[in-house]
Formats: sequence, structure tokens, C-alpha cells
Amino acid sequence: MSESRFVEANGIRLHYLDHGGTGPTLVLTHGLSANARFFDGLAAAGLAPALRVLSFDLRGRGLSDAPDDGYTMDDHAADLLGALDALGLERVVLGGHSFGGLLTLYVAANAPDRVERALVLDVPAEVDPAVLDQIGPSLARLEQVYSSSGAYLDFVRSLPYFVADGWDDDVAAFYEAEIEELPDGTVRPRCRPAHIRLAVEGTFEPDWTAIAGSVECPTLLLRTTDPFGPPGSGPIMTEDGARRTLAHLRNGRLVEVPGNHITFAFGHRAERVVGELLAFVAAPDTIRLSP
Repeated sequence: MSESRFVEANGIRLHYLDHGGTGPTLVLTHGLSANARFFDGLAAAGLAPALRVLSFDLRGRGLSDAPDDGYTMDDHAADLLGALDALGLERVVLGGHSFGGLLTLYVAANAPDRVERALVLDVPAEVDPAVLDQIGPSLARLEQVYSSSGAYLDFVRSLPYFVADGWDDDVAAFYEAEIEELPDGTVRPRCRPAHIRLAVEGTFEPDWTAIAGSVECPTLLLRTTDPFGPPGSGPIMTEDGARRTLAHLRNGRLVEVPGNHITFAFGHRAERVVGELLAFVAAPDTIRLSP
């Protein structure tokens, strides 16, 4: 069972979940419009207590402060490094999903002394504007107001990512954690579209090829194989995109797992992912980790 905590960092208050554990510290950051509960399924599948797992709400998401500006990669990195300083964590295993995976690469490249290993979950070291079409249905939920929490969860469950399978109590808790109740009793997601647009703009600024090539620590690149998005969409990270990213990494390993961009981290699929993550964290770092 995780504990909800807060830490002051870079002039704001960040919320994080401490899942416990006695192994090396793993710090996790979520996707573009997600929250720290995204990693509950992985923690429950054994990631904790094998590792000490801390999952953060990025600024403007979840229960963290939501300033009007400050959503570049530099800003997010400063938040995260400030949190590590405040918690007395000199060097950690750093991981992230989607947007959080880009942030992981960014921090590992720019603060190599703070990152022991990097876990990059389902995002290539490149930003293709076309991916916004794939995540469009997910982002569209931010623009609406819903009559109740139940109505919101029903809407999310109807998205194409979950129609076949993949919905469970952990997925529901993940989406429930982002609900904000308004004075009239209606609800909406906590993160605001304006902040997410700023974060998206911030992903186009860095040279991701150069950043990936600057990462010195062992890096696990995890790709999901199932389609994600409107009908006709493919996986978020294509095989070519994954292999291009792997070619830029100095010490990288690519693994592929079943599930889509969200469902891979929940239910029965989470056990497979946890096995891959723990094996990587325990692997020697003196060898080239590519396939």
C-alpha cells in the first residue's frame, strides 16, 4: 500500500507516492496528462518491495502544484532534481512512461551523476507531431465536464484503448485519482488543457537524437506491441522508431511486451513488465545491453 506524500522543490510543492521497498530507489514519472497512480499496477505486481518505488505527479498534474507557466523540459527536470535533493537521494534508478520517458532521457543526459540506470517506457527519442492524433481521444477528455465521477470513468472505459480488455481496479484508480470535483457537483480531470499544451510545446524544443546519444548510463527501452489510438492506429512506438532510438543510446537494451500504451502496465501484463525491469536493474552495467 503506497503512502501519499509531498515535497517542496524548485519553488513548488510536488506530490508523490511512496510504495515502500528496501531495494535500490526507483523514481518514476508518468505520461503527458497522467498521474502518479499510473504505476500502481507495476508496484502491486512486485516492483515494490523489490525496489523502493517513488512515483511523482509532475507539475500541473495530479495533486502537485499547477503554476501558470514552467512546463518546459528544463522546468520538469529542475522539479525532479529538486525533489531528489530534498529527499536526500543522490543517485537513483530513473524511469518514466511516455512524456516521463522523454524526461528520463533528458535528466540522464543533463545530470548523469544522479542517474544510475534509466527505464524509458514506450516512447522513442524523437517527437513526431502525428502522435498527437493517436493520443487525441485521451487528451479530449480534459476539455469536458462530467456529471459525476462514475460518468467520467464510464467515458474513459469506452475509449478504444480499453474496449477489448485491459480495464481493472488499478486502471480505474489511476483515472479516479485525476478527478476534481467542481462547486456544482460536476467533475473534470485536474490537469488543465493549457498546461498540457505548454508541455507538448516543450517536447519540440530539445534535440532528442543528441540527448539520447549523451546518455551514459545503462538504459532500458521498453516498447509495447499493441495498437493505440483511433481505429487504424499502430503502436505508439514503432519498430523503426525503437531501433533508431536504440542506435543512438550508448548502452541500451530493447525489450518488447504485449499490451498497448496504457494496458501494458496493469493486470496480468504487469508481471511480465516487472520481470523485465527487475532483470535490467540487476544486470551488470559493464556490458553492452543491446539485443
